Amino acid sequence: MAETKAGQRDAYQLILEAIDIGIYKPGDRLVESELADRFGVSRTPIREALQRLETQSMLTRDGRSLIVASLDHNQLAELYVVRTELEGLAARLAARHAAPEEIRVLRQMAHEDRALLNEPAALARANRRFHKQIHLASHNRYLVQQLDLVHRFMALMATTSLAVDGRGEHALDEHDHIVAAIEAGDGDAASEAVKAHISKAFETRLRLDAAREAAE
Repeated sequence: MAETKAGQRDAYQLILEAIDIGIYKPGDRLVESELADRFGVSRTPIREALQRLETQSMLTRDGRSLIVASLDHNQLAELYVVRTELEGLAARLAARHAAPEEIRVLRQMAHEDRALLNEPAALARANRRFHKQIHLASHNRYLVQQLDLVHRFMALMATTSLAVDGRGEHALDEHDHIVAAIEAGDGDAASEAVKAHISKAFETRLRLDAAREAAE
């Protein structure tokens, strides 16, 4: 029984991580046998993991097939509202509770990520890592759990707003402002800097979606 539970947990995490890093994108069909071969897991835990992901709305039905879900305009707007408030709170708490070592790590991330400006996919991964570090620096486990859930659904976006020309550099400038506010212990400024950062990301994504729809 313990092995079965471990297999279920591993299969679930493996599929979730594959969606998160873009191996499977919104609209992609997930097939039990192919997933079992890819991850070296038997089909039973794969099936149970797929059922769990469907229950969580990460997957949806297309006839008899399960596909990676996508977010419509309303879902996207709702997600960004929640993300903005939770990330703002995380930054505010980080300004209050972050250890000097955590602040140095944030500063280093913000500096080193500039080497990725011409690699949107790598920059998107680095961006998630940077935000995760802020979440951890809040030192509030319940907030971190909720933000993990929000960022799980962020993976259902087919493209990254950081691929838009010029957005990556502006985003990293915004990261610098966030770190400076956290380092100064200014919770209000840190919260507002994060909220402004996410607002710009949302605006960029809306323009991306509008341009894509116009081209179709």
